[in-house]
Amino acid sequence: MVNLVEDIRSISYVKSHAAEVMKQVGEKSKPMVITQNGEAKAVLMDVKQYQKMVDTVNLLKILSIGENDIKNNRIYTHEQMQKKIALALS
Repeated sequence: MVNLVEDIRSISYVKSHAAEVMKQVGEKSKPMVITQNGEAKAVLMDVKQYQKMVDTVNLLKILSIGENDIKNNRIYTHEQMQKKIALALS
């Protein structure tokens, strides 16, 4: 959850306190919202947190593909898949 006092900073603050901002983002592992002219414009986050987010999105995409395959009856039983694999390997 974003802390409105600690996790939202203006671009001018980020420019003048870059080292401090990077330390905070790295230590807290929480994203920081960067504003410009009072509007949210960007998010700064730790690389590990970003990687977790990318991994989560990719997993959700895979699940969505699987759900779509089930919905469209593109499924195989275990036995059917074993036969397909055996044929492909022979």
